[in-house]
Amino acid sequence: MGDKRIGLLFGMEDTFPWALIEAINKKAGPAIEAVPVEISYIKDTGTCPYQVILDRISHEVPFYRTWLKCAVAQGARVVNNPFWGMADDKFFDNLVAAALDVAVPRTVLLPHKTHPPNTEAKTFRNLRFVDWDEVFAYLGLPIFLKPAYGGGWKDVYKCDNAEEVYAAYDRTRDLTMMAQEAIEFTEYYRCYVIGRSRVRIMAYDPKQTFVKRYVDPPPPIAPALFKRMEKDALALCQGLGFDLNTVEFAVRGGVPYAIDFMNSAPDADLNSVGRKNFDWVVENMAEVLIGLVKSPGAFESVGTWPKALKLRTGV
Repeated sequence: MGDKRIGLLFGMEDTFPWALIEAINKKAGPAIEAVPVEISYIKDTGTCPYQVILDRISHEVPFYRTWLKCAVAQGARVVNNPFWGMADDKFFDNLVAAALDVAVPRTVLLPHKTHPPNTEAKTFRNLRFVDWDEVFAYLGLPIFLKPAYGGGWKDVYKCDNAEEVYAAYDRTRDLTMMAQEAIEFTEYYRCYVIGRSRVRIMAYDPKQTFVKRYVDPPPPIAPALFKRMEKDALALCQGLGFDLNTVEFAVRGGVPYAIDFMNSAPDADLNSVGRKNFDWVVENMAEVLIGLVKSPGAFESVGTWPKALKLRTGV
């Protein structure tokens, strides 16, 4: 057993966690050990036995999210930050992206279609009806409706006309939805970003079935486009404070538009991402986690976005 431990917290996935544990234990030396996290009940006087934790599942398990916050309070470094993961949303992240000079689609945040639980009409006395004509004039058509909180393409609708927008919106229940300009792209890429410093740009086709989306062999990428996507992906992850993330770009007119960049536990399964991408993620994630154990650094509540948005922070 090593003096310092890296814990992996994961659910149903198999290929990535075990390969990562093996890679860390091969690279780290005897003083550092990678192991699956073990959790039972949580004592308010407990201590965390891990110095660094990679979180792959707490977005689906609230009990784990609370345990991770306690681990941070006891000095552990969690990838990704469980406090920030509870606070950000896709609409706010778009505002941050724009402040970082990253191109994003025009976007509108919409009120709930159906009253959330334990609310009624009087709860929304401040709310006014949506002026859809203004929304369509701003976004154009077609548009995408997607949740501000969520992922995995759940409850995402592409709407070609107003009638389809209304019908899709009627199906969104009490979700907080965004209406977003549809970027008619000529190229599409998905980028792994690890440690806010390492980027792997992968050709990706979101129109294919899940297991066929990573394009292999990938087509050549224009050098200027490659540099722009690398720069923008790093800016987003540094600004938002993600140590592991994927950033998706839809390219229109040579400009990469950031479409989806809030993936704190991105897919890393061998069977979907392919061998070359899988090996890159495992090796680079192992090196970054080992580095965090050796040089833990100070606690960071958020990324650099308050500075980008020019907020008065008193610092």
